[in-house]
Amino acid sequence: MADPWWKTGPQDVHRLEDRISSLYAERCHIDRDDNAIVLVNKARVVHVPAAYLAVLLIGPGSRITHAAIALLADSATSVCWVGEHGVRLYASGISTARGSQLQLRQAWLVTRPKERVAIARRMYDLRFPDEDTAGLTLQQLRGREGTRVRKLYAQHSQRTNVPWNKRDYKPGDAFAAGDDVNRLLSAANSALYGICHAVITGIGASPALGFVHTGSALSFVLDIADLYKAEFTIPLAFDLAAKGLTAERDARTALRDAVVHGTLLPRVVADIKNLLIPEGASLLDEDLKGLWGEGDTIVSSGRNWGTPFAEDHHLDVIPPSLKPDDNYGQGANA
Repeated sequence: MADPWWKTGPQDVHRLEDRISSLYAERCHIDRDDNAIVLVNKARVVHVPAAYLAVLLIGPGSRITHAAIALLADSATSVCWVGEHGVRLYASGISTARGSQLQLRQAWLVTRPKERVAIARRMYDLRFPDEDTAGLTLQQLRGREGTRVRKLYAQHSQRTNVPWNKRDYKPGDAFAAGDDVNRLLSAANSALYGICHAVITGIGASPALGFVHTGSALSFVLDIADLYKAEFTIPLAFDLAAKGLTAERDARTALRDAVVHGTLLPRVVADIKNLLIPEGASLLDEDLKGLWGEGDTIVSSGRNWGTPFAEDHHLDVIPPSLKPDDNYGQGANA
């Protein structure tokens, strides 16, 4: 019998890469109506099919019912509780992943220096598809990446005639810092982090086990998001600023549309699997429900591994022997 919180099997819901990337909701009531979640505020009521969402980002001022959460879990839709403008991730619900094989593989790679360096190099290679980086150290790759991003800022500034000085980011309140382009970059990047987080947890990887970034519960999210900023969030921020669309919502909705048109979700899924899984190997997303049996063996967790008592045996309780001069039981007369 399947676990009650995993009623829907992977074959019964829309594949993660085919879903709407994300939906951000704040200052509203979230409920359920049949197989749709319902967003209610003073202005309107919106119905959204749960199985078509990759992640629901719940912002401040929102409340959600038990029925809505049950539907989202059954639809294998990730749920994240986020801060103002989606900048901070406070908590997340269950994902589509059933097994731990991919996460175990990721942990194995990140805890071995040689393998971790190899994955980090491959991540940098994805950003320089037309360049030979084989002879560069990680420090040189970091320097080249910094130069590439600065050139991108300058090129998009010239293309859109939007002034650019430098990247200005205020940790904890990213959207409040800098000029319009900086605020739009922060808002778009936050939405991109949410999308990447949904994919990472959805396929069973760990958002904390990064290869380039480290020390954060979202290190791998930052690793993966950095692969797509040059193509998605950087040009988007300059385009919006040029049009005078400077609200945080403008960045979030524009990125959502770009993710759909650029078919980003299938790319994120494929890139993560190509990075973590050896070529030709298959890590089945299966809930084994086992016990570790040393080495690579797994034993069943659905049985009692204790040695049963024989039918003709019983336990004898034998008190300690007492010497004649013991005062056992004479405490009242002592």
